[in-house]
Amino acid sequence: MDGVGFLIRLAITAIALWVTTLVVPGVEVTGRSGANTAFTLVVVALIFGVVNAVLKPVIQVVGCVFYLLTLGLFALVVNALLFLLTDWIAGKLDLPFRVDGFWAAFWGAIVVAVVSWVISVVVPDAPDRR
Repeated sequence: MDGVGFLIRLAITAIALWVTTLVVPGVEVTGRSGANTAFTLVVVALIFGVVNAVLKPVIQVVGCVFYLLTLGLFALVVNALLFLLTDWIAGKLDLPFRVDGFWAAFWGAIVVAVVSWVISVVVPDAPDRR
């Protein structure tokens, strides 16, 4: 993925996180200003992307039996746990992003995935280079 595609994915994830804070109780950004909130969402989107890129493939390989036994439902639990890990890392960085427990993370991860997918359908990753 080139730089433009990366920035587009980052913006899409940040927007999806913002929508999540609006619709999922227990997921919130408490920035002091609009700019602070936007900065927080972008940094949290970056953290979430790195967490997913690094840990998710490892978890999928190690836990493939659980994915098979649960017909893929284990993926929802993994996504929630990765969302909680993102919250923990954001807390360590003093970012005003909070997820209040497993169920907020569970629904938050689902909303982020769905909103990201919908936006990705509308917005291409990078301009066509022909």
